[in-house]
Amino acid sequence: MTVLLVREDREYLVDPGERLETDLGIIEVPDNPEPGDVVESHLGETFRVQVLRGPDLFAHFERTGAPMMPRDVGLVMGLTGVGSGDRVLDAGTGTGVLAAYLGRAGAEVMTFERDPEFAAVARENMTMAGVDDRVEVRTGDLTDHLEELAGEAFDVLTLDTEDAASVVERAPTLLVRGGFVAVYSPFVESSREVVAAAREVGLTEIETLETIQREMDFDDRGSRPSTAGVGHTGYLTIARRP
Repeated sequence: MTVLLVREDREYLVDPGERLETDLGIIEVPDNPEPGDVVESHLGETFRVQVLRGPDLFAHFERTGAPMMPRDVGLVMGLTGVGSGDRVLDAGTGTGVLAAYLGRAGAEVMTFERDPEFAAVARENMTMAGVDDRVEVRTGDLTDHLEELAGEAFDVLTLDTEDAASVVERAPTLLVRGGFVAVYSPFVESSREVVAAAREVGLTEIETLETIQREMDFDDRGSRPSTAGVGHTGYLTIARRP
């Protein structure tokens, strides 16, 4: 089980029994580290053991591109109600942040990634997250497998691909009654195409949200939204099979 060793603003991703060399000394990671354990380097510097949770995965996954932000993942999970025992069909795996969150929530996920190298990295990330038994990363284009997957009765369909609209057109053959589709796009034009496709095939409860969030700054002068960082990330379209 991969864990974190934390000291102030430093974090080291380690495996049980690993030997880690740092500028604060050599650390012999215990074979069975428990959350909250304190580990000392040979120089007497201390580190706290911390288990990996969702935000830690976002920070430490090996990246193959810009991963979905936790706030966007939260919207997908909150608006679809995905949970333990649900079957999810996902496309556009990328780094695998969304797939990992869904797997950690207890869903069974089948995710497609076109790039073989990206898919290989995503599989490694699923192992790190401890969800490789619930998240199957397939190499390929979902659109090439729509016929064979028709009738599989997925509870949720999540898409982060340029051709999402063409998959949404097949949503009624992929989703259970009452199942949700969630499409993330960085461009509003793609969202318009997805909404049109959803309406065309009779999906309901269609809504598109801009995903935007600002941190607050508090200082002696007063309080206001931060002017630093990226507030806008993209657009999320949700629809449901009636």
